[in-house]
This record gives sequence, structure tokens and C-alpha cells, in this order.
Amino acid sequence: MLVLGFDMTILNVALPTMAGDLGATTGQQQWMADAYVVVFAALMLPAGLLGDRFGRRAMLITGLGVFLAGSVVGALAGGVPAVVAARCVMGVGGALVMPLALAVLPSLFGEPKDRIKAIGIVSAASALGMPLGPILGGWLLDHFWWGSIFLVNVPMVGIGIAACVFLLPETRDPAAPEVDVISTALAATGLGALIYAIIEAPGRGWGDPLVLAVLAGGAALIAALVVRDRRAARPMLDMGLLRRRPFLLSALAATLVMFVMAGLMFILPGYLQAVLGHDAFGTGLRMLPMMGGLIIAARAGGPVTARFGARATMSAGLVVLAFAALLGSRTTVDSGYGFTALWLSIAGIGFGFAVVPAMDAALAALPADRAGSGSGLLMTVRQTGSALGIALLGSLLAGAYTNRLDTAGLPAAAADTAGDSVVAAHAVAARLGAQRLADSADAAYVHGMSLVLLVIGATALVSALLVGAFLTTEPKRPEAAADVAPAPVDA
Repeated sequence: MLVLGFDMTILNVALPTMAGDLGATTGQQQWMADAYVVVFAALMLPAGLLGDRFGRRAMLITGLGVFLAGSVVGALAGGVPAVVAARCVMGVGGALVMPLALAVLPSLFGEPKDRIKAIGIVSAASALGMPLGPILGGWLLDHFWWGSIFLVNVPMVGIGIAACVFLLPETRDPAAPEVDVISTALAATGLGALIYAIIEAPGRGWGDPLVLAVLAGGAALIAALVVRDRRAARPMLDMGLLRRRPFLLSALAATLVMFVMAGLMFILPGYLQAVLGHDAFGTGLRMLPMMGGLIIAARAGGPVTARFGARATMSAGLVVLAFAALLGSRTTVDSGYGFTALWLSIAGIGFGFAVVPAMDAALAALPADRAGSGSGLLMTVRQTGSALGIALLGSLLAGAYTNRLDTAGLPAAAADTAGDSVVAAHAVAARLGAQRLADSADAAYVHGMSLVLLVIGATALVSALLVGAFLTTEPKRPEAAADVAPAPVDA
């Protein structure tokens, strides 16, 4: 779980370096980040069912092995397609590991208090990995090549496999439903098509026939998934739960938080490295204020929710997040890091106070006999939110950057390269001695980041109004804590 926490964030700090070494455009950087999350989200539910039917230990070891193979391929990759392929393989492994790492705990700890403590330790490991990811990635990039951010997984996954082989008993649920291959294929291809269209749209144009066709195809596939699961006796995705208002609004709020966090983690490294000029390790350290605020607020979220209620706490957290985003949208090229640290800290506090009560309210709204399918649906839509955050917010940034960049007087080839990313623009400026281009690239990137933050702020405000006006929480079931493991990344 610590490794999964790393890989949620460790790649982001490496993207500017990889963009320079591999010549990756902003769209290709989005794919390197998003490939893992898209596959992760699409396969998490069938992965859990595979463990139930064929043995949780066996499938957990398989997942760790797949993740290990993907990490090795990523470390040895020589181009963008190989990195994207490696991230897809890692997503398959991560989808197996995440639900099964929690599912094996009841067989190890029979006493409820021991089980809850174990879940807390596992969740803390994943939560610790998120802020450590950028720091570890930055240190590795300052001392080794970018492939080392993948290779660091190898010894830890090896220890995990050995521990599973020698320490875990095998458990399974023969009564678990069969994996619905068609629903799995519809989810993966539909989500992948939507993400592809969103990422390609800034370069091709939203009116491009290919973009429109892929968007329509993705929407049709997702619609087919919904129709199929509505007719199934035991659906893989229990869409009927979305008719429960407390679950729907709480899941929406939790998904928004992942949407925003993934988008911010994608755009921040480019600003900190290319615009402010920090090295990779310094960039990782400078992303800590957001993680620090999130962890502090997440720990305080339980007591605050107990006193004021989930609706008030979620609404307040979303308002704080909106304020931080609107404050961050005032960033200029000359703002410096102090201003960035301020609004990042506030954003982290907003994240924490929004997501903890959102997850708690969503799980409390589930009926006892649908706790498993409901928690699976919740984790799936949250991971989908992460993928869409990178795709939508990254595409907004890419489009704004390209439109604002001044490439007048440059050769056509140099102008095209500079438009790929702010890192590429700085490389072209250094080669040609064109400081004006570097200054224009910095201003264009900050402009795009400000637009992204404005969108985040407006979305958070609308969500706060929806939650405050329509959310009605249900009494929490005593058995919920034992039935449903909390989502690890929110610990």
C-alpha cells in the first residue's frame, strides 16, 4: 500500500524531466499520468471479484507480480509509448492489490479492535506514500535517471510478495458472482475513449471529427454499461445506489476532491520547476504544504463531523477549497513560492475537511446487504475522478498555454516544439538564446494555471451549495466499520 501511495504522486514531479528527456508534449504527459489511473479505475471491481472466487492471496501475489513487471518495463523504457504501456501494466497490478490488501485483513485479525487497527495501519501506509512520493521522486531525479522512479518499486514489491507467500493464509468466497467480462470491457474502453478525446482535443480542436467520434463512442459505451448493469441480477457496478441522495451527493463530493487533487498534482510540478526554477527534489518538498494541510484536516475531520455533522463539514471544506483555488488564481510570474505555499496549505485543509465526512456519509448511506458493492462503486468513481481531473484540467492548461505563447519570429519547427510544453519552450529558448520566448512561456503557463484554478474554485462552490442544500445524512450503521474498509488514500 505504501508503494501504491508513492505511485499516485511520484510520477508528477518527474514529468518535467521526462518531457525534456523524451520530448513529451503536454498531451503525452497527461497520458503517462492518466494511463495508470484509467486502468486502475476500470479494473478495480473485477479484480476484487477475482480474489473472492480464485483466492485472495493468489490474486494479491499475482497483482504484486504484475505491478513489479510494469515497474521494470517503466524503468527501462526508451520512449513515451513504452512509459504509457508500463503505466497501464502497473494499473492492472494496482487494481488487484488495492481491494485485496484490505480484503485479506479479516482473515488475519478476528477481533474487531485488532481489525480496525490493522486497517488504520494499512491506510496510513498509503496516505504516507502520497506526500513522500514527490520528495522521493525528486531525490531520485537529482541523483539518477528518471527511470529510477519506477525501479524504486522493485525491492518493496519483492518484500510484499515474499510476505504474502509465507505469512498470508488463503481465503476465498465461492458464492461471489462471476466476473462480468463484457461489463469490464465496456467500462475500460468507454472510460479510455472519453479520456483520449479530452486529452487530444486541445491539439486537434474540439470540433475535430476524430475527437467528436471518440467522445460519442465513449459515451455510448458507458451508457451500454449502465443499461447492462441495470438489467443484471447481480451487477458489477450497482448503479441503483446512485438513487440514494446521501450516497450520490457524498460520492460526488469525494470524487470532486480526487478530480481537483489529481489536476493540481499534474499542473504544479511544471510551475515549480519550469517557472520558479526549482530542481526536482526542491519541487517535491515545496508540494508538502498541500499534503500537510490535507493530513491535519483529515485527522481533525472525524471529531469536527461528530460535532457539526457531515453536511456542514463537507460544505465548509468545499468553501475553503474554493477560496484557496480563487486565491491561487491570482498567482503571477513574480509571485514567488511564499504565496504558493499559502494557498496550497489552505487547499489541503479544504481537501481534508471535504473528503473525510464525504466518505463517511457515503458509506453510512449504504444498506447492510450492499456494503461491498457500494464501497466498490465509490472507489471506482473516485479513481475515475482522478483520471478526469488530469485529462480535463490538463487539457484546459494545454489549450490556454498554446494560445497565449508568443512564438513570433521563431522558425516553424522551433515554434511547434515550444508549444508542446513549458519545459520544451525553455529548452528551445536556451538553444536559441531567446529569453523573450522563456518569459512568454512562463507567463503563458501561469495564465493557464490561473484558469484551471478558477474552474476548480467555481466547481467547489457549486458543489458546496449542492451539498448544503440537498444532502441529508442517514444514521451510521454500527456494523459499517467492520463491513467496509475505508478508502486508503483518504486516511
